[in-house]
Amino acid sequence: MRIEEHPILGQFEKGPRIQFTFDGKAMDGFEGEPIAIALRSNGVMIHRYTSRRNQPRGMFCAIGRCTDCIMVVNSRPNIRTCVEPLRAGMIVETQSGKGPEK
Repeated sequence: MRIEEHPILGQFEKGPRIQFTFDGKAMDGFEGEPIAIALRSNGVMIHRYTSRRNQPRGMFCAIGRCTDCIMVVNSRPNIRTCVEPLRAGMIVETQSGKGPEK
């Protein structure tokens, strides 16, 4: 399920295999690949829930134009995970609505 070539970003060089957490669970991916791709390769398809109807959303456009893939990354809400590079030790969380208050 790993996406090897991004439609807009093109091919990206895989860095070393690294660890990150998603909703408290340890996962692995390759440094520098978009967070959404690492999540997808670990079987995660839901990234957030809408504020009005609590409906699940996941990666849709994969180019950073929509907001379906926004998540809380290292305590920052509304990060577009389809274009945000994965880094070792990142804490990625499912976002509900507008995300946590600062």
